Amino acid sequence: MEPCTQVRYNEAFKRQVVRELESGRFGSSREWRTHYGIGGGSTVRRWLERMGRNDLMPKVVRVKRPARTTDSRHSFRVYGNLVKDLEIVRPHQVLVSDMTYIRTDEGFLYLCLVMDAFSRAIVGHDCSDTLEREGAIRALDLALKQLPPGSGAIHHSDRGSQYCCHEYVGLPEAATVSISMTRENHCYENSQAERLNGILKREYGLGGTFGRKGEAMRAVSEAVHLYNWRRRH
Repeated sequence: MEPCTQVRYNEAFKRQVVRELESGRFGSSREWRTHYGIGGGSTVRRWLERMGRNDLMPKVVRVKRPARTTDSRHSFRVYGNLVKDLEIVRPHQVLVSDMTYIRTDEGFLYLCLVMDAFSRAIVGHDCSDTLEREGAIRALDLALKQLPPGSGAIHHSDRGSQYCCHEYVGLPEAATVSISMTRENHCYENSQAERLNGILKREYGLGGTFGRKGEAMRAVSEAVHLYNWRRRH
């Protein structure tokens, strides 16, 4: 291996990198600067290129076909978009919700997320084996419990059946929270929540394939904690 002038690495660090990559938990350059103290993104890339030339990089097989998490073909009531031109100026003003999938060798896990649109903090999350409404309801329940009285909050989501069913919309209605939804097939109207999914997968390792669902659920808890408390929003 060629000497690296910008990074002091040793065999233990090299083994750690390989373990991270093999587990599908390798994050962004920023995460390595934060948690491992190594240099800028170009330094990380050059170091990894050297690993690749020396056959130290595990092979990654990417599966291109995504899982579908939104089903807008249902008979439930849908709501208009209340946040399209809204200026978000304070915490607890708008909560945005979305679902994404996590791959494991035991099948998909479905991660339901609720984020405060102002602070960008994750205020509710839940992992479930299915796309049924229960996971979304549990995540929303956690988020609503953190709202101060009289917050006047708006809950925004896509038009998926999980978010339109009676059990789900009953929660914000009971908490006097207004309900807002995207237009059909207009995911850009929920871009903040979509972006959060991508950040967790790219920067916090949730985009890989885990061996077991229990391992994936532990990784989700760790990712949410790091995102909320270590990442600059």
